[in-house]
Amino acid sequence: MANSRSAQIPVVVLAGFLGSGKTTLLNHLLHRSGGSRIGAVVNDFGSIEIDAMAVAGALGDSTVSLGNGCLCCAVDASELDTYLARLAAPAAGIDVIVIEASGLAEPQELVRMVLASEQPEIMYGGLVEVVDAAEFDDTRARHPEIDRHLALADLVVVNKLDRAPDAERVLGLVHQLTEGAVLPATYGRIDPEFLFDCRPSEERVGQLSFDDLHSHDGHDERDGHGEHDAHPAHLHSAYDTLSFTSDAPMDPRALMRFLDSRPEGLYRIKGYVDFGAHDPANRYAVHAVGRFLRFHPEPWPPGADRLTQLVLIGTGIDAGALGKELDACRGGTAEDDEQAMWGVLRYVPGSEDEPGTP
Repeated sequence: MANSRSAQIPVVVLAGFLGSGKTTLLNHLLHRSGGSRIGAVVNDFGSIEIDAMAVAGALGDSTVSLGNGCLCCAVDASELDTYLARLAAPAAGIDVIVIEASGLAEPQELVRMVLASEQPEIMYGGLVEVVDAAEFDDTRARHPEIDRHLALADLVVVNKLDRAPDAERVLGLVHQLTEGAVLPATYGRIDPEFLFDCRPSEERVGQLSFDDLHSHDGHDERDGHGEHDAHPAHLHSAYDTLSFTSDAPMDPRALMRFLDSRPEGLYRIKGYVDFGAHDPANRYAVHAVGRFLRFHPEPWPPGADRLTQLVLIGTGIDAGALGKELDACRGGTAEDDEQAMWGVLRYVPGSEDEPGTP
């Protein structure tokens, strides 16, 4: 998971036209990070590691200013990998990296750059497109390419809904333009679990419980003026979650059929899969964001229970039906079926059968 220093760090591309609310959303994530450290490449200008609890709100449109100085360096394609390597270094202690694109950036190219990175410590964490609901029609008229951007997005945040006189029409239109999840928002307030795993608020012994991913007790919701936020519950009202645990190994063929047919609105899948005798030495970390899917085999920790543990997050999903489908993926193929894992291995980085990038 993102909180383990031995795991790869997700890199999230945050895009959207000028004024859509990207910086507001990023600052909100910093406030709600749960203690996780966020590394940011901001507006194609500067790159710096950000301690979410100490400097939330210090983020400007083009620079990050800290007590020990200001980094303001032009970032181009050749330099991005250097910044990612710096932020992904173990000494930085970063849990997630967010690339806040400039308002006129081409999201597809940024995604390609991340996927083409030669840094083994990182993995692509999804494309988030932010739109201004109040200005959506005018933005489409000025920038018709926004339809293509929405089609590529794994998550579309329809921001500033409180300012749109016809919010439901805008939401319906965005749903038509994207296959990704659509999340309504005001002031950029979305739950950070859509993007990364928050650190627990207290030290733990052993593996992080998946129940901890849904616990936000102790957070003090305040707006920029120090007043209590009257809408903290809204963060949870827009999405559904399903936690799945199995002590029986999963059938790789059946699980891949489930993943290949996952429904619209199922934005994120994370966790570990036990394929039993098909690979007894390894568990498989699974990371799905929208239509993006990766498996990462890793040795079972000494003494660890051989379990499959998954969390599914989405909007408008039928958690009960998805749970039954996962139940049906238990057990299955014969141990000597050498081809059973081929579908899984296609999504392991470095495999010769790995699918191409978008």
